[in-house]
Parts: sequence; C-alpha cells; structure tokens
Amino acid sequence: MADAEASYPRGIPARWTSSAKSGVGTARTSASSVWFTLSHGILNEIYYPRLDRACTRDFGLIVTGPGGYFSEEKRHAEHQIEPFDTGVPAYRMVNTALDGTYRIDKRILTDPVRPSVLQDITFTPLAGLDGDYRVYALLAPHLFNCGMGNTAWIGDYKGRQMLFATGRDGVSLALASSLPWLSCSAGYVGVSDGWRQLSTDGVLDPAFVRAEDGNVSLAGQIGFSAQQPNACLSLGFGEDWQEAGYNALASLLTGFDAAAATYVSAWKGWQQDLHPLDRVAASGLNIYRISTAVLATHRSAAFPGPVVASLSIPWGSDKGDDELGGYHLVWPRDLVETAGGFLAAGASDDALEILSYLRTIQEDDGHWPQNAWLDGTPYWDGIQMDECGFPILLADLLRRENKLTPDALLSFLPMIERAATYLVRNGPVTGEDRWEEDAGYSPFTLAVEIAALLAAADILDVCSKPAMADYLREIADCWNEQIERWTYVRGSHPAFSLGVDGYYVRIAPPDIAEASCASLGYVPIKNRPPDDTDRPAEMIVSPDALALVRFGLRAPDDPRIVDTVKIIDAHLRCELPQGPVWYRYTDDGYGEHDNGDPFDGTGRGRPWPLLVGERAHYELAAGRKDFAKSLLATFEACAGKGGLLPEQVWDRDDLPEQELLRGGPTGSAMPLVWAHSEYIKLLRSLRDGSVFDMPPQGRHRYIDAKTGSTLRIWRFNNKIRSIQAGKLLRLELLAPAKVHWTVDGWVTRHDGDTSVNGFGIHLLDLPVASLQPGQTITFTLFWPEAGNWENVDFSVSVSPTDAL
Repeated sequence: MADAEASYPRGIPARWTSSAKSGVGTARTSASSVWFTLSHGILNEIYYPRLDRACTRDFGLIVTGPGGYFSEEKRHAEHQIEPFDTGVPAYRMVNTALDGTYRIDKRILTDPVRPSVLQDITFTPLAGLDGDYRVYALLAPHLFNCGMGNTAWIGDYKGRQMLFATGRDGVSLALASSLPWLSCSAGYVGVSDGWRQLSTDGVLDPAFVRAEDGNVSLAGQIGFSAQQPNACLSLGFGEDWQEAGYNALASLLTGFDAAAATYVSAWKGWQQDLHPLDRVAASGLNIYRISTAVLATHRSAAFPGPVVASLSIPWGSDKGDDELGGYHLVWPRDLVETAGGFLAAGASDDALEILSYLRTIQEDDGHWPQNAWLDGTPYWDGIQMDECGFPILLADLLRRENKLTPDALLSFLPMIERAATYLVRNGPVTGEDRWEEDAGYSPFTLAVEIAALLAAADILDVCSKPAMADYLREIADCWNEQIERWTYVRGSHPAFSLGVDGYYVRIAPPDIAEASCASLGYVPIKNRPPDDTDRPAEMIVSPDALALVRFGLRAPDDPRIVDTVKIIDAHLRCELPQGPVWYRYTDDGYGEHDNGDPFDGTGRGRPWPLLVGERAHYELAAGRKDFAKSLLATFEACAGKGGLLPEQVWDRDDLPEQELLRGGPTGSAMPLVWAHSEYIKLLRSLRDGSVFDMPPQGRHRYIDAKTGSTLRIWRFNNKIRSIQAGKLLRLELLAPAKVHWTVDGWVTRHDGDTSVNGFGIHLLDLPVASLQPGQTITFTLFWPEAGNWENVDFSVSVSPTDAL
C-alpha cells in the first residue's frame, strides 16, 4: 500500500471493466435518464444523464467473516441471471459463493420516474451463523466517462447518511440504503479504497471519509441481520450532490416493488405491439425478445432516435480515461442496421425517429460523421461512404413499407439529395471500409453506394425530379458495371489452389482505377505490428462480398459469387461447438492475442457472430432455407448466459483463467446492437421467405433486366486509364472547365465546355464511342474561375474490354 500511495497518491490509473455483459436495462420513460449494465453478478457501467456518459465502473458486494474470511461476489461466486419476464430488461440474479458460504439474491432495475438504479438484495448465510458475516457495498464512481478527477465523501441528505461522489461539471451520485450503514469509507483506488481496507484489515477505517480529485471508491457496510436479511440500495444521480441525494432517497421511499410494477408494465406493453417472431433457442431463451429489448435499451431519452453501438467498452479492464467513447457512441451504419431491426420487429415509430435523428446530425456537405456523441458532435473523423448511403436506404425501406407519407417523404428529400450529392461527388472510392480501416474499392461499400443511388433515384422520381433521378441511375449503372474491374481477381494462388475462376477481394487500393487489374497493389492490415501490415490485395478476402447479393446487385448463383463463397469458406470459416462462424477478413488484427491478452492496438481477429446472420441471409436468398435455419441456431448459440450477442467469439483452446472458452464471448463488446438487429432481421426474413431489407431496385435493374452502362467516368479521384470500345467518356469535375482534347496527338484539337447538373457536378461527354481499340484520347483542362490551365495532359486508351 505504501508503494501505491507514494506513486499514485490520488489513486492508481483508472480502468474500466469487463465488456462481456450479461444484462442491460433502463425504464421506458424519459424521466429515468439512467441505463445500467450487468456482468459477473454485479452492476458495471451505469450511464447518466445520457447514453454516451458512463458514471460508474462497477458496483458490487464484499463479504467478510471469521478468521479473516474475505469474498468478493464478482470473483468468488457462481452467477445466475434471468429477466423478470420475457422481453423485460429487469433482472433477478443469484450469486452463490464457490465455497458454499453464502448466497446473494438480487433484483435490479431503474426507477421509472427518476434517475436512480434500485437493487433489492437478500443475503443468506449457507454456513456458520447469521452474525458471522458482514456485507459491504463497493462502488467505483467514474463520472462523466472519467475515472480520475472525482471526489467521494460520506455525508447525508436530509439527515439520511449516504455515500456521495461528484465529477466533472458537478454531475453527482448518491448511494442510499434502506438499512443503516454500519460503517463507511471514501478512499483512493489502490491506495485507501474499501476493497484494500477489507482485504487487508477486515474492517473499514472510519478516518477515510473524503477523497478529493482522484480515482475514488466508496464502501459501506449494510446493516443486515438475522431479523433484517433484506435491503434495498438506491443509487441516485443528479446535476449536483443534492439532486443526487434527493433522487436516491425518493426512489428508496417509493420502494422497489412500486417501481418494478411500473417498469415491467411499460416494457410488456411495448413488447406486446411487436410482431410475434418469438423463437425459443436451445438455451431455453427467447433471443428475439431479448434482442428487441437490447435495441430499445440502447436508445436515448434526451435525444429521440439515436441508438449507441453498445453499452460497453471493449477490453475495458485494459482501457482508461483516454478511451472516452468506447462503443457508447452513435455509428450511422450501425444505427441504420438497428432501424432495420426495429422495422422488422414492427416498431416502425422507432425506425422513423432514427431517420429523423440522422437528418438532424447530417453534415452540411451531405455526409455523416464516422461516429458521434448523441448531440451529433463527431468523435472520430473518418469518411465511410457506406455510412453516406445507408440513411438513403433506410428512407427508401420506410417508403416501401408505407411508413412514410408523401408529405413526410418530401420533408426528408433535402437530406436524401445532400447524401446523394456527396456520394456522386466523392464516390465510388471510400476513405474507410465498413471495418473503419482501409481506403479503396470495397465490394460492401460499392454495394451500398450503388443501391443507395438507385433508391434515391426512385425517391426523386416520386418527388418529380426526373432529370436528377436519371443522372443517379447513370452513375449507378456505370459503377455497377465496373465492380469486377475494381474488385474481382483471377489467376491468383488462392483461386488456383481451390480450382475456381476467381473471387472478389476484401478491398482494392484507391489507385486501382489507374492500374491494369484489381490484383495489383497492397492493402495495409490495421491492428497488426508495424512491420507486418501490408498484404497483396489479392490475398485478402472477406464475407463483405456477399453484400453484392444482400443489396441486390448480383444473383446468389452468379458464378463469381459462388466461387467467392468457396474462397471465403476455405479461408475464413471457423468451426466452433455451435457451428460455423466467420472471420471479418484474412489476417485481421482486431481481437485478443493468442495467449488471451486483451487487444492493445494489435492482436488477432476472432469470429464475428453477426457474420453468421449475414451468411444465413445469403443462403436464404440462394433458396437454401434449411441451411439458413441451421445458421440461425448457430447465431443463437453464440449468445452469452443472459442471451446477449457478442461482437466476437473465442476460437482457440479454453483459457478459463482469462474467461475465454472456445465458442464463447471474447473481451470485445457484448451486447453488440448490430448483431441483435441482424438476428431480428433474420427471423423476419425466414418468416417471409425472402431477405427483409434487400433493396429491390438493383435486382430488377441488374439481375432481371441486365441493364448495362453506356459510359465510363473520369474524375480526379478516379482517373481511369482505359475505356472499353463503344463507351462514352464522361468527364466529371467539381468546378466549371473548358476541356481541350485530341485523338491524334494534337494534330487536330477540340474544345468543349462543361455544364453543371442538379448535384453541382460539372460534366462533359466526349464523343469517343467510335474510336477503335488502340486509339487514345488526350485532354487537358482550363479553369475559367481561376484563369489558369491544369498544365497536365491526361490520357485514356481505348481497349476491347475493361472487364477482367
């Protein structure tokens, strides 16, 4: 203790806790602006007053007894958990000491009318006498996403003794008990905290009543006795300590049972209105109702619409105050996937609120932030083009489901136009793929972009803007026809070894448009050691290519898709006890190290259950419904004990000391809302016999009608070097220009002025369709607004074909 006190007088560096949650919950009322998470039999992060602001690390119990007996329920007990009722995120927990000494029964929920978390606790000795044991509450405040900079003290509110803490901006918590606090302590973590006092001396030191501005901890002995084995603990929150004390006391005086009646009734009423997609998994759990509750629990009260990715911080025990966001942020991609889950379950109002929220946080130029706090403030600054297309697809899905009236559709038209404008001005290359890592041509991103352009075109037609709609379809057709040019490889070693013609790569480098084929170039693999990152693009595959089917651009029996599935299964399929689960891509580095150490910027990617759902949707589209159903069971078997679906599952031998069991959750996020949304959509798709969220436009246009493209587009972010004979060459620029061009080495010269369209694109079609293979068109540009020439000649050669 002396060393810690000398090195860290205000507490050791703050850390978060396990992200492998067994339960999450909140009341379905705006008055209860508090959310809780559970893991290892105790409360973990509690969020207030917004979903993106964690205020505690954990909150559990310690039991001491004769002969120096010391037991911490989260470490030294077996944990059981069950919901109050199907689809109600309030929980009964039973923690039984591994040595058979005691049992702790808990009921946990939030007060529906104020920001308080209530625990009804019964302590039962299983060995010895009732008076042998003392039970202590141990609470670690991490107010406003920070473990450091908090102040804790023992005080009172209206004569009632409570344990208090205050953090940044005055946000505070207060812990009250229905039974008296027999002793209390406020100390610094790792130095003078209650855990250290009890494990060392067996009692709390009354001298520690205040800990200022540090990583602090609160502890209090609950006045259990043989006559009083039950206590209610009320943890209230407020904008200052008095408000926190008021909320804690008011909830305590109202009582647990009264709060539970209102809490359960509201959740059951919401669940009752959803589609009956219920299914009991092999575990005995109704994962459908758990999933719908997960989606709704991750919704904001203060900001209608947003849903955070997960109420967790992946590998939290290894993360500190520099990890402000964790996964309790809004990702537009995850948010649209979640809206699809709501809509598939019949909660259309929730999906509409999500669309309205997306309209509000859209940036002025039309794109959405990579991720953001609830108020729309960007957290990371990457540009992911799929996140620019997804909101359009959501609007179109709501329109096709008759959930948007004509007037409502018109109100969203400016959002859709700005998003489409950003896509056509900046696509098809993405700054980051959907895994937030690499720039280039991603089959997944291309599928979303093209599907979104077609959906936007339909909406523009409905809104009487046919010229703009026609332009979007021209761009979509042009990009769709080049997907193979950009991302499909033939003749590589993986193709040869499996005897297939070729396959779609995970992503091709941004400069592939200037290369001769998609097999050239290298892709950096993020989250790997600095000296082991780059891989040939043709060696990296991903299930992302199945998005070409999911979004309606390629038929499931297209030979190129079928061959790619063989490659995917050969390189990325992992057989686990629950069935096959797939990795994100070859040589992924986002996951634990092989020895079980947490991801620390490098690691090894583990299988993702949500990819089981995506694969099941592909199999359903291919007409293999039985296989899709078997994958549904695999998906369900990936859930943890409480029915929550993790981001990743462990794929190696058991490491029980690190809680890593083959097929079980890893230390990454759990629950992952995106995975629960995919599960709900899969249930809906299996019921309907077709993929619920597949946009129909691409299927009708490219699979049924086999629509091609008459043009190729040259841009500064997509400088094509060749064009197929018979195609029209279109120049697309972001400013007006005079184009000076020749097809005979400047013996004859031609000039043309660009014209601007409704998306602010300045374009000129060059009449080169009559040129023969081997000929070349050369051009340069004069910029009238700047009054200068580009002073570079650009060349595009004519070839027999641009297909690989």
